[in-house]
Amino acid sequence: MDTALSIVVLGAVALVLGAVALWRRGVRRQALLMLLLAAIAAVNVAIWVVPNGAGRALVNAKPQ
Repeated sequence: MDTALSIVVLGAVALVLGAVALWRRGVRRQALLMLLLAAIAAVNVAIWVVPNGAGRALVNAKPQ
């Protein structure tokens, strides 16, 4: 699971860098869509790794 989350974070960073490059070229719509996708990926990772009120993160939860 750690590997999958790491790949998602690296993908989000790559999307942000690509969006910056596209923004500088004037391709605004695709750049904004890439930033949106990067934000969605970051939120998904946060859902998995940020602990809830009980102090447990989903990434550490045992399957039932």
